[in-house]
Amino acid sequence: MDVTELQAYCLAKPGAWPDNPWDHDHPVIKVGAGERGKIFAFLGAESIGIKAAAARDVADEWLDRFPGDATVMAYIGRSGWNSLSTLGAIPDEDLLDAVDESYRLVVSKLPVKHRPEGWDRQASTD
Repeated sequence: MDVTELQAYCLAKPGAWPDNPWDHDHPVIKVGAGERGKIFAFLGAESIGIKAAAARDVADEWLDRFPGDATVMAYIGRSGWNSLSTLGAIPDEDLLDAVDESYRLVVSKLPVKHRPEGWDRQASTD
């Protein structure tokens, strides 16, 4: 799966929008309005950073399943963030499931008034 496909998938989520706060080749994808928006996907040419789980021990299951293709993200990994390779070792379906879970985890932490309409239906049908 390439970065263009992943970006389109991420942006199809309710309330999702691209941001480029670090002048990077690929945007991060946020949900929530303006300054209150929270990142749920870090897009890269060969990987995607996602909130894999609420706790590090659960996020480590990715590392066990895909050694070398799933790694703990620098700086924020202790909070359950992983980087997943998009070069083919991790099946596309698993990558999309990871995006869905990251979106669900991030949106569920937003104040209710800042959650996009339809996010819960989107999260439960993906």
